[in-house]
Amino acid sequence: MVFEHFAFNTEKPVEMAQWYVNNLEMKIVRAMDKEPFTTFLADKTGRVVMEIYCNRTAKVPDHKLAHPLEFHFAFMVKDSAAVKDKLLNAGCSLEEEIHLPDGSLLFMLRDPFGVPLQICQRTNPMMNIEL
Repeated sequence: MVFEHFAFNTEKPVEMAQWYVNNLEMKIVRAMDKEPFTTFLADKTGRVVMEIYCNRTAKVPDHKLAHPLEFHFAFMVKDSAAVKDKLLNAGCSLEEEIHLPDGSLLFMLRDPFGVPLQICQRTNPMMNIEL
């Protein structure tokens, strides 16, 4: 069994998809140009895919109300402080800065749509992927 994607109901999927492409190095791999505006976004490795849409047959959560420990999207980077600054300039807000005992540095942000993002600079990365 291979993990294909996870799905996410959000208020503004078209705007969110474009923001993720512009600021998080995601790429659109499939998209619908009519409701529910389903868009599949892949990370730069193509290994992780998220589906975003606005389907009002289900509750569209207010992501601003969710604590970042309820859910968040985590991105692995070389220089978390630089990425944090870039994302703050792109409309994110800072929730928390976390220094782990092993020297890893994490920033918990919220994207402009209220979705929690974690920017991870790990001393010992979980994946052996070129960043």
